[in-house]
Amino acid sequence: MEEFDAVVIGSGQGADPLSRALASAGRKTAIIERQHVGGTCINEGCTPTKTMAASARVAYLAARAAEYGVRTGAISIDMAAVRQRKRAIVDDWRASGERRLRDAPGLELIMGEAHFTGQRAVAVSLAAGGERMLRAPLIVIDTGTRPAVPPLPGLDLVPFLDSTSLMELDSVPEHLLILGGGYVSVEFAQMFRRFGSRVSIVQRRDSLLPREDPDVAAALAGILEEDGIEVVLSGKAASVASAGTGVLLEIFTPSGERRLEGSHLLVATGRTPNTGPLHLEASGLTADEKGYIRVNDRLETTVEGIYAIGDVKGGPAFTHISYDDYRILRTNILEGGAASTKDRLVPYAIFTDPQLGRVGITETEAKARRLDHRVATLPMASASRAIETAETRGFLKALIDKRSDEILGCAMLGVDGGELMAMVQVAMMGHVTATQLANAVLTHPTLAESLNTLFG
Repeated sequence: MEEFDAVVIGSGQGADPLSRALASAGRKTAIIERQHVGGTCINEGCTPTKTMAASARVAYLAARAAEYGVRTGAISIDMAAVRQRKRAIVDDWRASGERRLRDAPGLELIMGEAHFTGQRAVAVSLAAGGERMLRAPLIVIDTGTRPAVPPLPGLDLVPFLDSTSLMELDSVPEHLLILGGGYVSVEFAQMFRRFGSRVSIVQRRDSLLPREDPDVAAALAGILEEDGIEVVLSGKAASVASAGTGVLLEIFTPSGERRLEGSHLLVATGRTPNTGPLHLEASGLTADEKGYIRVNDRLETTVEGIYAIGDVKGGPAFTHISYDDYRILRTNILEGGAASTKDRLVPYAIFTDPQLGRVGITETEAKARRLDHRVATLPMASASRAIETAETRGFLKALIDKRSDEILGCAMLGVDGGELMAMVQVAMMGHVTATQLANAVLTHPTLAESLNTLFG
């Protein structure tokens, strides 16, 4: 049994800086990674998907060139080149992250799969063969999630894709069927439509993006349909089967049974935590009914000395949340602070085009909590910069507390919506009121200037 001061399981966007901070503070630390340094974000999530979305946007702009008075020739997609560009960026970032960990004094990177053998003990099945036994008074779990596979009859008999394998295709699908109507679904739907695929989304609920307000979800669905994407709502998948070289999806809808035939099937029905191989019971930990590790607002599990950060603990599954989890543990463990997840703002962006940036509460939540609020909206077609750049799709929406005039939340569905949302978030953090934003002197003509009009 090898003795360490700290053991970090997983190398995601919270685990990486935390392990280096612990080692820098003089604690002998081991960080264990099963497959790729960097976690979901660098390897299967943010980095590769946004890299490919950038290629899809270039294709979209090239197709629209005539609107701007620019003549172009025929447009074709070299999917293998798109994939290679994505791989090169991922490989570069992964390699730099691995070097950073290996070069950190007092920190050892161990490649292998870990599982608990006791409350403070971990066994690692090494990738190179063999096993190591580690013990530490401080253990942090950051093992993330993976794509979930629904119990759909026939799914085990067809070559379906998930959000990782879809990005490894070397040719454009003729007709991509997508199960699920969440963030992953809408981003890939638009991306592959721009690459030239026919795309059909099948969503079992009555709207896309069920966490968003109905008007926001409907507006985004309208944008996707405008792009030529078929959106089937309230469609419950009944079975899937092979059909020649493609797949046949049978669904039930309020108007009756439908059969959709496609060349490829993407299953984007959520994610599931990577907790099974950890043997949590050996440490005294328990998971919830979905397999997520329970933590309190200081990221402490039910076992003293064991913490969980990032997606594996449930809650908002975003890289920036994982990184903030690291800051909380650094503050509390190394600096003797009392940081917590209570009342932290959770911003995020959906990288469709236009983007949807969100922070704070929705109108649906405000009504449920009976908050005395008002709603401000502004179509992007009223924003000067959006008109000038021919990017007028979407709308801006903000909720304002009637008594304090402070901003409760916003949804920015428009060109660079994530950046506009960040401006509003900073205003919320600084308790800047809606009236102050309405009267602020903002540069003309910028997208930010539209906040004058929105809050006015």
